Amino acid sequence: MDQIHRKYELPHTSRRREEIEWSIHYAFNAGDRTLPRVLLVGDSICNGYHAQVRERLLGIANVTFWASSKCVTDPDYLRELEFILEEYPLDLIHFNNGLHSLTTDRAEWEAALRNTFRMILDKLPGIRLMWCASTPLTDPELTAQAVELNAIGARVAAEFNLPADDLFSVMNPLDRKEFWCDKYHFTPAAKELQGDAITQALKPFLNTTGNADPEAFRRGTETGPDGALN
Repeated sequence: MDQIHRKYELPHTSRRREEIEWSIHYAFNAGDRTLPRVLLVGDSICNGYHAQVRERLLGIANVTFWASSKCVTDPDYLRELEFILEEYPLDLIHFNNGLHSLTTDRAEWEAALRNTFRMILDKLPGIRLMWCASTPLTDPELTAQAVELNAIGARVAAEFNLPADDLFSVMNPLDRKEFWCDKYHFTPAAKELQGDAITQALKPFLNTTGNADPEAFRRGTETGPDGALN
């Protein structure tokens, strides 16, 4: 497939990379073509909830996820994303970017997000694309920044008539001491709630009866990066 990410790169970005930049990418049931495939895009929060979403979609859809520290304004963001988009046939993309963008120039972030949506829809005509709001934090000032970015993201998503998954509103009423394990990240109980909410948002957009035996898709490997992977 032709690489088109350069067409959508910002001509300039003031974004400075973090001291540690990282990227995590898993494709589950990689050889299966009988079920639709969902791509979850996000950051460490996505890395936290992908297992819960995958478990709930067993027998309904296969899951790929890409979690990265990169802001959409990073010069390499679209290049990495395009590789993920090309790897397997996709039916639905659940997209988030924001918690690594709290201090990013707002105009640049909005322009880059808009370009990212354009690239996805251009690269994969007919793809179902869903915007997901970033989650709140334990720090009120940082949460206010997340609210600001979420408002921009929701506005851009509306320009493209994209459905929105308001994960912020699901998590925000919860007790910070009970459901957060640090400033950004969540306890296992919170991840279960996120898995429920995201799955509920995704299911209406999946063309499947969901009658497949979930056990047939609970396949693992002994050669995962940390050993056996179920």
